[in-house]
Amino acid sequence: MSSLQRPGDTRWSSHYKSIQSLKKMFSATISVLRSIANDRSVSKYSRGDAAGALQIIVKFDFVFILLMMEKIMKITDVLCQTLQKKSIDILNALDSVSNTKVLLGNLRNDGWDPLLQEVNYFCEKNDIDILDLNHKFVDVTKSRNKNDNTTVFHHYKFDVFNVAIDQQLNEIEDRFGGQATDLLSLCAFLNPILGSFDMEKVCSLVEKYYPADFSNQERMQLECQLPHFQLDVCNHPELKGLSSLADLTSGLVKLGKDSSYPMVDKLLRLLLTLPVSTATTERAFSAMKFVKTRLRSKMGDAYLRDYLVVYIERELAAMISSDDIIKAYDLANTRRAKFKITEI
Repeated sequence: MSSLQRPGDTRWSSHYKSIQSLKKMFSATISVLRSIANDRSVSKYSRGDAAGALQIIVKFDFVFILLMMEKIMKITDVLCQTLQKKSIDILNALDSVSNTKVLLGNLRNDGWDPLLQEVNYFCEKNDIDILDLNHKFVDVTKSRNKNDNTTVFHHYKFDVFNVAIDQQLNEIEDRFGGQATDLLSLCAFLNPILGSFDMEKVCSLVEKYYPADFSNQERMQLECQLPHFQLDVCNHPELKGLSSLADLTSGLVKLGKDSSYPMVDKLLRLLLTLPVSTATTERAFSAMKFVKTRLRSKMGDAYLRDYLVVYIERELAAMISSDDIIKAYDLANTRRAKFKITEI
């Protein structure tokens, strides 16, 4: 309960749902654990586990952390759900980051008293002893200095409550710092469909963050191509309905306009590699468990990469027929064997 995951991790949402379920069924959970702990027909190991869990959850410390984490996760859940989407609306993602920071700050400044009242009410409702906040805090897990006069109030407010929120704020700040935010803003400034297209900001951010990818001459070409790109995207019937950068990049390639705006196409491809969403990465690591098995431990990197692409994008792979594969194989002319039978 006390460990925190990265915002955006799919496990975060599942933990949030588990906390909500435990809070709603707290009394029923205690009854079940007591029943298992006292049931002689159950193995002693199961009885011991139930008794140990019961001893933990009927304490003030557990209730405090449970309700505190519920409040934190209630704030960060929207951001987590946004980051787990495969295709992200950049402007909404930036708004979610800013809103989450503000709400976490408000919780840190004004959330202590409401949380404490909720914890006390929850403890009274479930017959759990309420700690005196003015008493000296004693940590039974480790020996404390005899001169340490830390109170229960100081421990829970400053060592638990404030620290937990600060960890979340620091995690969000590390992941969405100034550079990351600028790059995400660049994604918004580059998309004419969003109405936030800003050629000057695009050029300045490219000069700032991609000096090794664009020479001075290429940046001048980019500046020349951007106005034409803006008008083309806004007026072309097949491009003006595309909202994401990924769809826009695919549309340019499909229409052959990537050769007309090579610097814009290059910038779009660089921006598509930004690790904004966690969904694709998590899907790739999950797929590794099924693809890179013990029996396939000697699989080469090239074959593994191709295998993962087909596995992760299996919806697209299902659209490719066997005849298309045979035709592509025969056209490659890399092997002497032929699959396709030529009609005479």
